[in-house]
Amino acid sequence: MTALPAGLTAGTYAIDTAHSTASFSVRHAGIAKVRGTIAIASGAITVGDDLESTAVTAELDAASVNTGDENRDGHLKSADFWHAEEKPVWSFASKGISTDGDDYTITGDLTINGVTNAVELPTEFTGTATDPFGNPRAGFESEIEISRKDYGLTWNAALETGGVLVGDKVKIALDVSAIKQS
Repeated sequence: MTALPAGLTAGTYAIDTAHSTASFSVRHAGIAKVRGTIAIASGAITVGDDLESTAVTAELDAASVNTGDENRDGHLKSADFWHAEEKPVWSFASKGISTDGDDYTITGDLTINGVTNAVELPTEFTGTATDPFGNPRAGFESEIEISRKDYGLTWNAALETGGVLVGDKVKIALDVSAIKQS
């Protein structure tokens, strides 16, 4: 039985989608990074009496991608990449949580583009607070690097100077604020 982080109490916490972000970056043309966000549509953290009885779920809206370029966003939503019309939801469901001191790892299944792979999310518990409306909140941050090819995202274009237009490694960062439900 592994104790919960200090200040975190048992209960269900809904991810506050207005105060949480999922962002990504990927190498473009081998020389720069393109950054973007995808909206967290919903999610919950069900905190048990210990880490072993705690679970995390989340869904992201693939059509909400925003890289600051409307044409690029349209291309990412197309069948060349994640075909958001046919595969509109990306999801995560935890299978376990482990700790090494103050470091947490959430293992689970990440589904992107209709393809599911097991991942390990190194996660930082950033604390708890009560907002001005009396809502108990908990915060978490996580960063992971995935291969886009592992999710069937293989579109690319060769460059005249060698290499390819879109890198394989994608860095994903999550910043989550969750509100404890009554």
